[in-house]
Amino acid sequence: MIKAYFEKLQNTPKGYRLANTVFFFLSGFGYSSWASRIPHIKAQLHLSEAQFGAVLFAFPIGLMFTMPFTGKLLNKYSSRYIMLLGAVMFNIVLSLPGFAAYVWQLIIILLIFGASRNIFNLSINAQALEVQKLYPKSIMTRFHAVWSLAGFAGAGLGYVMVTQRIDPSMHLLGVSILMLAITACFYPLSIHTEPVMQEKKKFFSMPEKNLIKFALICFVSMACENTMYDWSGIYFQNILHASPKLTTAAFVFFMTAVTLGRFLGDYAVMRFGIKKILLYSGIFITLGFLLCFLMPYIYPTIFGYILIGIGVSCVVPLVFSIAGKSSSLSSGSALTSISTIGYLGFLIVPPMVGFISEYLSMKWAFLVMAFLGGLMVLMVNKIGENE
Repeated sequence: MIKAYFEKLQNTPKGYRLANTVFFFLSGFGYSSWASRIPHIKAQLHLSEAQFGAVLFAFPIGLMFTMPFTGKLLNKYSSRYIMLLGAVMFNIVLSLPGFAAYVWQLIIILLIFGASRNIFNLSINAQALEVQKLYPKSIMTRFHAVWSLAGFAGAGLGYVMVTQRIDPSMHLLGVSILMLAITACFYPLSIHTEPVMQEKKKFFSMPEKNLIKFALICFVSMACENTMYDWSGIYFQNILHASPKLTTAAFVFFMTAVTLGRFLGDYAVMRFGIKKILLYSGIFITLGFLLCFLMPYIYPTIFGYILIGIGVSCVVPLVFSIAGKSSSLSSGSALTSISTIGYLGFLIVPPMVGFISEYLSMKWAFLVMAFLGGLMVLMVNKIGENE
């Protein structure tokens, strides 16, 4: 019966959309599962904030190093093949951080983890742009909403694992095995795309001039979002001295806000337009981090996390959607070029939070993030009404 259902969905818009939705879910669930165990892994290796910040630097380095390479692959092969490669790598490497007994082992794992996440995420977004062409209404934001829903589910499972005192090694290994099985089941439904070979001469393409401001907005959003993934739990532990249960619960509140924001994103864009949504996003990010800085108590900080979650929720999906409309680059190359600038925020800022926290306080690091949100507001104000 299940086999017949899958066969019926093959080579149909509904089947393509289902498969892409599942792979977005896997990406979010896997990454959030890792993020939910970061405080435990940091404590397991007895690292300070600055030391852990340096270790975390490995993840975005691996991601950035493979960015141009991924664009090349997406031009040469169908995005579904690259998606399969990324999914298998991502799922396997996810099982390893909990087993790291030495810092150098965690660094190598995070380098490969970052590389696999880049390949996986760019390919599922390239797939999403192809599926979007089959539907008259926008569905791009909803794919990212599913990523966030998966992140919420991963954080929720992490909460259960923490409260039940399940070791991160067993937790992440179990998630990895389950995700590999799901990958095998849903890959046959994915859409086949024709490779684009006309851009052989370019290993890396900068965004078109009119896309640069959107790439910079993406930079701020990715920096703020990944700071929350890497440091929100540690902020609760070190600044608020909260219990492990409250620490994990705060991350769940953040992911809930991100999830709801993305599910409502398409409706909000139709009602208010992209520029206003990006403007409100920058304002929410700024207010959220300011609240954490000015009122370092449990409930105000949770509310700040909610504001930040709403703020970062729709920025990247909207920017990726705009990138997919590039007139001179293929979808894969446009996503790669705009993501390269965006992921610089992912690369530079979260490790910087660790260094600021070590020498000043994590409160001051969050104040810096508030200033980044303010810069995003300024950049959004430069967007023309017709963009």
